[in-house]
This record gives sequence, structure tokens and C-alpha cells, in this order.
Amino acid sequence: MKKEKKMYCNCCGREILMENEIVKEGIFSVEYQFGYFSEKDGQVHGFDLCEECYDKMTAGFKIPCTVSEAREYL
Repeated sequence: MKKEKKMYCNCCGREILMENEIVKEGIFSVEYQFGYFSEKDGQVHGFDLCEECYDKMTAGFKIPCTVSEAREYL
């Protein structure tokens, strides 16, 4: 029997809604590799945010995110 994989928001800890390993809600996923001139050279950091936590985080930005419409969905 295959165990369902779970995903959680790294900010609030809420479980992300998934069905058959497919995310069923809006999430913001980041995976970033730090390069030279960083205190984290070569480290790869990743996290997932639910849409509510993403909205709270970006609401505090001094310079807002750029927003555009996708031409097609992946």
C-alpha cells in the first residue's frame, strides 16, 4: 500500500490540500541555490507557502510584486 505524501505551509504549518499527490489549492513554492558572495554559498533552500501566508508576506513589501497574466496554464 502506497503512503500518501503530505505537504505543509512552512509559515503557518497548515497541511496543503492534496489528492493523489496533486496539489488542489494555490501554493507558492520556492527552491533557490545561493551562489558566490553569499553567507550560504552552495546551499539550496526550499519552502512552500499557502496562498494566505503568501498574501500576508507580500503585503509587507515596500515595493510590490510584479503581477501579469499567464498566457497558458502549465
